[in-house]
Amino acid sequence: MASVNMDHSELTRSRRAKTLRTWLWKGFVVLLLLAISAFIVFPVLWMLSTSLKANEQVMVYPPVWIPKPLVWANYAKAWTVVPFTRYTINTALYAFAVVIGTILSNSLAAYGFARLRFPGKNVLFMILLSTMMIPGMVTMIPQYVLYAKLGWVGTYLPLIVPSFFASAFFTFMLRQFFLGLPEELMEAARIDGANEGWIWWKIAMPLSKPALATVAIWSFEGAWNDYVGPVLYLTDEKLYTLQIGLALFRSQSDIYWQYIMAASVVVMIPVVVIYAVFQDYFVEGAAVSGIKG
Repeated sequence: MASVNMDHSELTRSRRAKTLRTWLWKGFVVLLLLAISAFIVFPVLWMLSTSLKANEQVMVYPPVWIPKPLVWANYAKAWTVVPFTRYTINTALYAFAVVIGTILSNSLAAYGFARLRFPGKNVLFMILLSTMMIPGMVTMIPQYVLYAKLGWVGTYLPLIVPSFFASAFFTFMLRQFFLGLPEELMEAARIDGANEGWIWWKIAMPLSKPALATVAIWSFEGAWNDYVGPVLYLTDEKLYTLQIGLALFRSQSDIYWQYIMAASVVVMIPVVVIYAVFQDYFVEGAAVSGIKG
C-alpha cells in the first residue's frame, strides 16, 4: 500500500513538473514574441508620434512620445507641399496594372507547369527557378539599355510590361497551389470538351483565390513601395509616384521631419488596409502554397 502511494506521489510530482515546464516555455515564447513585436512596432509608433509634433518638439532630448498639443495640421501641410494627390493617382494606376499583369502571367505559367505535359517541362521549370539567383542589380543596366532603345524611358512601360512576363517566385508559388487542386474536376471538364484555357479560367482560377490574393497583395505592395524603378525610368514630374514624392519632400521641405512622417503615414495606410481586409486569404494562400506539391 505504501508503495502504491509513493508511486502515485511521484507521478503527481512528475506531472506538476511537466506542467510547470510547459508554462515556463509558453511564458518564454510569449515574452520573446512581445519583444520582437515591440522591436517591429517601435519605428511605426515613433513615426506616428513625430507626425503630430510641433517643429520644436521633433529633436528635443529626452524625446517626446505624446506630443502636446497634437498638431493634426501637419498632415494637411504635408499633402500640399508636393502634389501628392497626383502622385497617389499615378501610383494607384501603376500598382493595379502591375497586379493585373502579375496575376495573369504567373497563373498561366504556373498552370502550364502544374497541369500540362510537354517535353522538357521539368528542365524549363528548373531554369525558371534558377533566375531567382540572379541579383536585380545585375540586370538593371541591360534592361535600361533595352528600354532606352525601345523608346520606353520616360513612360510607365518599363515598370508595367515586365509584370506581364511571369516571375520565378510567383510562378513557383501558384504552381504549388495548382498541384493541390482536384484532378477529377479538370478531367471531367476535358471529357466534356473543354480546352485547357477554359479549365484555367473557369476552374483553376476560381479555386485559387487564396493564392491569387497572396500574389496580388505582394505585387501591389512591391509596386506601391517601389522607388528604384520609377526614379530610374520616369523623367516627367507629372508621372512621379509617391515614393519619389517622399524623396522630393525632404529636399523641398528643408527636412521638416514632422511633415515627412505625416506623409509617410498616409502613404503606408493603403498597404495596411489591404493586409487587414485580405488577411485570411493571405495567410491561407501563403500556407497552402508552401506545402502542396
